[in-house]
Amino acid sequence: MKTNSQRPADLSAQIAQAIRDAIVSGELIVDERLPSEAELSEQFQVSRPTVREALKLLAAQSLIRTQRGASGGAFVNRLSFEGAYSQQITTSTLLLSMNAVSFDTACEARFALERACAPLSAKRRTSGHLATMREEIHRQSQPDLTDEAFCASDVAFHRALVDGAGNPVLSYQLAGAVEAMQPLMNMITFSARSREAIIALHDQIADALEDGDAQNVDAALVALENYTRQLAQDVAKQRRKP
Repeated sequence: MKTNSQRPADLSAQIAQAIRDAIVSGELIVDERLPSEAELSEQFQVSRPTVREALKLLAAQSLIRTQRGASGGAFVNRLSFEGAYSQQITTSTLLLSMNAVSFDTACEARFALERACAPLSAKRRTSGHLATMREEIHRQSQPDLTDEAFCASDVAFHRALVDGAGNPVLSYQLAGAVEAMQPLMNMITFSARSREAIIALHDQIADALEDGDAQNVDAALVALENYTRQLAQDVAKQRRKP
């Protein structure tokens, strides 16, 4: 690969991209040891600190791992969907906060994606998924539960619904929708929402999933979306009052 810039930061990014491309193409395989810093420095005709920065970029993306010792070095990492969840959530959270995404846009996206999981989850959910949802419903009904804990339980409930679809690609893609968008929506509407109303809708979703009734799961999600949108409108009106 030819480098087009003399700035160390740009060179590091270019080197990281070249190594990333080699991993994606299969030229570098899982658990394979990368060339040493000295070898990479010679290969790319850059300083070792520049190579080191490139390796840091790759490590931050979990594409490589480093080991110490005589048999150490940098190795191609095996990515997993579960391991990538946190990165997806962080990215989605940053995008929402930095780009001033409207509540309606976030709400529309989150429920459209979640409803896409409903038919699959109705067919594939396991007893474990149902147990998680029932446990979270029970937790949400506790009178001394804080708003933050209710929000976390709400996320866990919907995470189980998504994971019940049995599709790791969908679970990964929806990690941002559920675990980044939902807390945002909960924090906006927590002062106006009725926990009893949300718990009732959660019960409907869990019951429909247990019955394998995708239509009723979808109907309950639509009702939950409408309720959430109405809450946001009520909060906005309250804030506009003098």
